[in-house]
Amino acid sequence: MKTQYRQSVRFLLIILLVAGMSPLQAQELERDDANAEYITVSGVVKDKQNKKRLEYVNISIPGSNSGTITNEEGEFSFKIKDASHVKAVEVSHIGYYNKVEVNGNNISDLTVWMTPYENMLDEIIIHASDPRLIVEQAIRKIPANYSKKTNMLTGFYRETAQKGKRYINISEAVIDVYKTPYNESADRDRVQIYKGRKLLSQKKSDTLAVKLLGGPNMSIYVDIVKNPDVMLDLECLPYYTFKMEESTNIDNRPQYVISFQPQVIMPYALYYGKLYIDKERLSFTRAEFNLSMDDRNKATQAILKKKPFGLRFRPLEVAYLVTYKERNGVTYLNYVRNGVRFKCDWKRKLFSTNYTIISEMVVTDGREDNVGGIPFKMAFKESQSLSDKVENFMDEDFWGAYNIIEPTESLDSAVNKLKKQQK
Repeated sequence: MKTQYRQSVRFLLIILLVAGMSPLQAQELERDDANAEYITVSGVVKDKQNKKRLEYVNISIPGSNSGTITNEEGEFSFKIKDASHVKAVEVSHIGYYNKVEVNGNNISDLTVWMTPYENMLDEIIIHASDPRLIVEQAIRKIPANYSKKTNMLTGFYRETAQKGKRYINISEAVIDVYKTPYNESADRDRVQIYKGRKLLSQKKSDTLAVKLLGGPNMSIYVDIVKNPDVMLDLECLPYYTFKMEESTNIDNRPQYVISFQPQVIMPYALYYGKLYIDKERLSFTRAEFNLSMDDRNKATQAILKKKPFGLRFRPLEVAYLVTYKERNGVTYLNYVRNGVRFKCDWKRKLFSTNYTIISEMVVTDGREDNVGGIPFKMAFKESQSLSDKVENFMDEDFWGAYNIIEPTESLDSAVNKLKKQQK
């Protein structure tokens, strides 16, 4: 039986009363480096049939490590180094696929129209398959399907904290992620902050500070293929029921879609969600899952480490998204996202306040050659909060050539909002 500590994915919220807060800080979202040799392709991705914007769409160069992802508004900005060798940018999403010709030129305000695939899959074969057996086979094929080498990934990580609909904290960083081969455990995997920046509200009513401990380490612990203790341990599969859903395509490859939900009661909260498994390779390409709220006390124990006496905490949702990308026959981590929604109120107050914590990381580059480890003293610790540590890594001239996730609301806009609210 796995411990509750390991099942909680090691993400813990800490809620504090803060008497004084750090000064409001922010830099411009992008600063151009005159010496950087790159082009920028930016725009929005939409469904051609219903005109809706598509979130979490992969943007990458075919066959390379370089990439980013669209935000919740379907917007993206992708910076390409050595662009003279790049002819097209790949745009892919569940049930869609497209390419954008670049030919070494900057492209801005581009609208990418994605056409859904026709479902040409063999339904008889799909429904005749045992979904749990497919999951078991995919687990056993992890050492063959995923990287057998040590990797050093470059990622863009962002945390946002919202009180109602208003941002009270935005922290973001470029991180290095050291990953050992996928036939080894994640015990030696580490994360190091390279550069960072933040924006923090000074409004007195925001002195209830919500912090996410170990946030950048999400790239280690929410990698459910490398860290099977979350749910992909063969011993844990009997805790869940599995159901075959309608198949789909990702990157022009047919996928099994298998939903799962708890069928037993454990001392800790379990999960429910969907797994996407490549039909040919039997590799996990995507996982969408939520912490079960059937027992809110168990859910609270999984995510809350500390709160002030007299403050009532009620979790509403804990959601995860993990995606992987195949390159030259090997599958790599691509994107992870965690969203936590909860209510807080004092025992004698009539109304409660809604909070939302979003953390996400996209792999923007990576290498396998001459990879050295991250020393323990340099690694980001589970007990640390990025919003507390990020000031040590600020460099306002750094961000020009690095790929990021476009913010749904720009930092400049968030700064202006906070300044107006302080008057």
